[in-house]
Parts: sequence; structure tokens; C-alpha cells
Amino acid sequence: MKFTVKVWRQKNAKAKGRFETYHIDGISPDTSFLEMLDILNNKLIREGKEPFAFDHDCREGICGMCSLYINGRPHGPDDEITTCQLHCRKFKDGDTITVEPWRSAAFPVVKDLVVDRNAFDKILQAGGFISTTGIAPDANLIQISKKDADEAMDASACIGCGACVATCKNGSAMLFVAARVSALAKLPQGRPEAARRAKAMVAKMDELGFGACSNTGACEAECPKGVSIAHIARLNREFLLAKLQD
Repeated sequence: MKFTVKVWRQKNAKAKGRFETYHIDGISPDTSFLEMLDILNNKLIREGKEPFAFDHDCREGICGMCSLYINGRPHGPDDEITTCQLHCRKFKDGDTITVEPWRSAAFPVVKDLVVDRNAFDKILQAGGFISTTGIAPDANLIQISKKDADEAMDASACIGCGACVATCKNGSAMLFVAARVSALAKLPQGRPEAARRAKAMVAKMDELGFGACSNTGACEAECPKGVSIAHIARLNREFLLAKLQD
């Protein structure tokens, strides 16, 4: 297969970016998208050109590092996958592929296709944890209903890749925050700090410049793990209950 690849090049967050167009051929349909980018970068190196930067780590759909905006979709033209799980067979021979970084004020560009997603870490530090770890009763001794356990596991599937932010017209992080809050809210261990957690994480999200949620559902549609927007409703309930307790 052969492709024309338009890659976003940008030196840093303050520099003006631009698209550069490259051509590549001899790609197997079974080649993963990241492997194709590796091959393209090796080609640039052989030609004496600077390779472009992009994030990756596990390449198993677990870490969320491989976050790219491909042909107008987070993680590319497939459903419930990360970029590393995308294969070239999803494109047609001769296609033009446009590759961009996440577009969000809260995720400034580090270089080329790499963005700084430390904003998510700051939200987690604000409240996405249980402070009683080590002194609470053994979790194995606490009975939890199957329904609650399933909902907590669904929320815990979030890998923090940022696709929800990238696809939201407002750049909202509500699905990410809701998943973290919901994962703990459905478990007994998370209830003692539920009110503080909801308020702290929402406040930090707003402080960091994420947009408001207008409930279009785009975040759920593009989430590589299929996390439901039902968790956003639970976050709203948790937040309102916390405010009533003030």
C-alpha cells in the first residue's frame, strides 16, 4: 500500500505549526498505524531530515499514550480502539492521511504530535484517590453488589488518553472526571471522601481551562474503551449533593 501522509509539525506550544506532506509505499495492510509512522520516520532519517515526534508506550491499547487525531477522528477511523490498535487496512491504497495532535487549550503541544496531558494528572491529584488506604477494612471482606462492581469496572476502564477532550466541541474533560469519580463512588471505600472528591476534581478541571459539557455524546462515541456518559450524570449528582452539604 502507498499513502500520502500529512503530519502536523510544531516546534513547541508557542511556535506556529504547519502541515508537512510525505509519501510512503510498500506498506503491508497488516502494519499497525504506529509501525507505519516508524517506517516513515526511518525514511526521513535516511533522507537526512528530522523525524517527527509522537507519543507511544505499551502499543497494546492500555496506556493511552498513542493519542493522535487521524483524518478528523481521535485514534482514527475505527471504533473503541487506541491508535496503536489501528491498522493500515482501515485505509484505501493511495489514501491521504492527515495526522494531528489533540487540539485543546489544556493540552499544549510539546512538539509535533506530542501534547502535555499533565492536566489529567493534576485532576487526579486533586481528588482521584482514597486517603484511607492501609487503615481501611480489607476490601475482600466488604460485600459489593454485582451491579455496583460492574459499573465501577466500566468507569475504571478509562485510560486517560484524552480522546474525550479532543472530540468535544467545548474541550470538556467531563467524561474523564466522571469516570474517576464514578469508579470510587460505586465502592464503599470511596464513600467517606465522596463529597470532597467531586468538588475538588470539578474545581481543578475548571481551573485548568477545560470547557463545559453540553452533553452531545461525542466523548462516549470516540472513547477507545466505550466509557458511558451515564457516569457524567453520576458526577453531576455527586457534585450537587456535595454542594448541598456545604
